[in-house]
Formats: sequence, structure tokens, C-alpha cells
Amino acid sequence: MQESYNAANWLIDRHIEAGNGGRIAVESGDLKYTYSDIQRELFRVQHALAVLQVRQEDRVALVLNDEVAFPAWFLGSMRSGIVPIPLSTMLNGEELGFVIDDSRAAVVVLSAPYAKSLPTIRRIATDLKRAVIVGEVDEETRKIIRGELEMGVYSWSDFDDTGDAPTARTGPDSPGFWLYSSGTTGSPKGVMHRQKALEVTAVNYGSSVIKIQPEDRCLSAAKLFFAFGLGNSLTFPFSVGATAILNPAWATPKAVAEALERYRPSIFYGSPGLLASIMDSQVSPDVMKSLRLVVVSGEALPSEIHRRFTELYKVPVLDGVGSTEALHMFMCNRVGEEHPGTSGRPVDGYEVKLIDGDGAEVTGPESPGYLHIRGDSIATGYWCRYESAKKAFIGEWLRTGDVYTRTQDGYYHFLGRDNDMIKIGGIWVSPAEVESVLTEYPDVLEAAVVGARTITGLETAVAFVVPRTGKVLDAGLLEQHCRAKMAAFKRPREIYFVEELPKTATGKVKRFQLRQQLADTMPVE
Repeated sequence: MQESYNAANWLIDRHIEAGNGGRIAVESGDLKYTYSDIQRELFRVQHALAVLQVRQEDRVALVLNDEVAFPAWFLGSMRSGIVPIPLSTMLNGEELGFVIDDSRAAVVVLSAPYAKSLPTIRRIATDLKRAVIVGEVDEETRKIIRGELEMGVYSWSDFDDTGDAPTARTGPDSPGFWLYSSGTTGSPKGVMHRQKALEVTAVNYGSSVIKIQPEDRCLSAAKLFFAFGLGNSLTFPFSVGATAILNPAWATPKAVAEALERYRPSIFYGSPGLLASIMDSQVSPDVMKSLRLVVVSGEALPSEIHRRFTELYKVPVLDGVGSTEALHMFMCNRVGEEHPGTSGRPVDGYEVKLIDGDGAEVTGPESPGYLHIRGDSIATGYWCRYESAKKAFIGEWLRTGDVYTRTQDGYYHFLGRDNDMIKIGGIWVSPAEVESVLTEYPDVLEAAVVGARTITGLETAVAFVVPRTGKVLDAGLLEQHCRAKMAAFKRPREIYFVEELPKTATGKVKRFQLRQQLADTMPVE
């Protein structure tokens, strides 16, 4: 018989039982919520789910901002053995409808700004029976909902705090929650995680890498519906009784500077592009003084951005790599052992190996291979995606789709996604390597390199470069810089200057979109 276990008990109830219910769990705007407050919100959600007739192991879709309702509905659902599915608030109604229809969720919970999408969602997701709206909607939205919906619509304020609620009979391997992949190379996939997975990441990464403490205050640019943000703003702080700062504003340099100054966090989580933009916007070092750590994921952090940021703001930056399937980071640098330009070393609790194109394990240093990982936070599979699951989940191992090399001293260097590598003259070229050289140029903010076909049908490298604010780049001088820094076959054949790079919500560059942009124009000469 499976042992009794519930993630919400471990993250919330445990602190109250230990006499720490008065600690601040969430700070959002002017509001502060203790762990006891959060527990009562979980009870309230559980009673609401009963009224909504949601049964154990049913699914509930969440389209929620970073506000207290998110941890309440996420953990309240898990406490009742119901599967929450956080979805991106950046999706439009049609996109949400397709994902919710795929999940077969019967209930959706939305922050008020997204309620106007309900008619579109319901038209596509025909299994959807009820909706709960968090916050006040405007009169126009109210008219849309009244006029077009044939389903039960409730306000979160309709549900009162009616006392304690029991924990469902669950175990560590019981269904916990789903996260949908970003879908940059295909339709989004439902990534299924078990109840125990959150604790695994808290122990493996939160405790061993960032050494999270009860006194920490965590601010994340990545929102809670991302795997990265879920760890940053829920799992890690709640695992030790620390404080999560929930800020619904999107992470522009100005918004980040204001949040850092207002909330004085000790740990900030961002992306490489955001760090570059913060420096480009000349955010004052004074707002960073409360920080003991900056953690970065989403894209590989170029060594030059790492160097400039740490020199300017005097705070350690830890770059690493994770995935939705692994739930959080499984490789990362450590404080005092940072190797800029690398993803660091495997996190405690994970095993890593590189596999070459013939299926053999790469044993020597500096030889490229496809990254495979093994660890207890890896998802149990994809929802209704048999063929995709066969390719990704290979026994106990997860094939990440990333191409890496390993240095002599055990640090891993990202070369690109398996479909991003460029073969020039029969030699594989890493986009990340070329991008790193480009960002070393003083007036370059960001760069992305993709493969393109010449008129003769040969593959070559093309760069898209974003200048720093107020700077005008000279293509000839930038080419000279590349000529001095890399072998001839690696140098970009063409360089395009652009105002910004297309990115996913997690900060990853949409290289497929850049390749399509090139394909829609004349071939490179």
C-alpha cells in the first residue's frame, strides 16, 4: 500500500504544526498573508471544489496572475487530490480553449482580466462546465459573460471560509499537477507530475544549491505558471517557511527595479535577456543591495553578460538549465564556483549523461552529445501524447533535446537544441558559441544565430543582433570583431540588426520564427 503523502501538507500544514503559522508566506502589493492565512485559503478552495462537484483526480485549469489566489487554488486542489493545471496568462482565448479542451478540465479559475475570454474558451472546450472568476470584472465583461455563456459562472467572493477541510487520501505517486509545455516546436503537451515532485525539487535544488532559508524573500520574474516560476515563488519559499513576493506586473527593467526597491528581496530569479535589459536600462546598483543571489534560466547566459552584471551589481549570478519535464533546474552553477558560459554541474539528486548520434554514451571531454537526465522530479509522462512520450522518456532517463559538451573538470557547456545546430562545411556549429562572441562586442545587447540556406543550397549561419539603447552598430566593425574571435566557418554570413528578438514567455528565443523569416525572403547569397 502506498504511504500517505500530500504536497500541500508538506508545504503549508507542516509549518503550522511546528508553531510557525504566523510567519509571512506571501507578500503581494500592500497585502501580507501568514502561513495560517494561506492554510485557511486552501480550506476555502477545498470547500469551493466540493460545491463545484469536482472529484478527486479531476482536473481544474488555472488562468491566474501571481496573486494569493494562485497558491490557494494550486495547493488547495492538490490537498483535495484534484489536479491543478496552471496555464499561461499570455495565451488568448482560442489558445486557452484548445489547451483546456485537451486537458478535459471541467472547471476553470481565472483572474478577472481574463474573464472576457470565457465565451471563446467555452466554445472550444466543450467539457468545461463551470468557471470561477477571481476579482471584479467590468460591466462590458459582465455583459459578455451573461449573454454568451451556457455554463455556471461564480465569483471567488461567493465562497466563504467555512472551516477546516480534510486532506484527500493521496500518496507520493498520486497525480499531483500538470504543466503545459510552451509549444515552441509543436502543440503544447500536458506534462504530468506526481505529488512528491515539488518536495524533490525543494530538497535537490532549493536546499543544496540556493540554500533557501526561512529569512529569505523570493522575487521571480518568471510567473507561477512556469515550472521555473513555480519553484521560485511557491515550492522553495514554502518549503522552509520563507516569504514569496507575488507581483503580477510583467518583468520590464523598470518594473523589476521598482519591485526590488519596494520589497527588498534576498533572491531574484530572472532570464539572461532580462539581465541584459536591466544593464541596458541603467538600473541603479542601489536597488540590488538586498540581494544575496540572482538565479538565471530560460536561455544560456552568455559569459560577457554574466561578467558585466556581477561587476556592476556585486551579487553572485547562478546560471543553470531545467525543463518543464524535470520541473526545475537539474544543472546549475554554485556560489563561489561559477563558471560563466556554462550551465554548471549536475544538481544533487540528478544523474546526467551525453549520448552521441549513434546512441553511445560520450565519455571524453569536449565531445558533443544529446543531454539525458535521471532524477525523481521527472514527469510521469505526457497526457495523450504517446509518440512524443516515447521519444522523451526513455526508461528512467529524460532526453532533453539539448546538445552539450562536458569540460575536463565536469562543467557542462550548452551548444544548442538538437534542431538548432548548424552544419557548415560538414562541421557542426553551435549557435550559442557564435552568440557568445557577438555579445562580447560592447554595443550589442542580445544576439540570436540560426542556420539558413544559400542560393546554392548550402547551410550557413545568420545572426540577428539587438543593439544596446542609443547605440548604432556598424556591420563592418562587428564582422571584424567576429573575424578576430572565431574560425572563419563559424562566422555569420549575414548580420541583421533588429529592435528585439522574438521570445517565448519563458525568455527562450524563437529560433524557428527567425528561420521562417529567412525562408520567406531571398536565400542568403
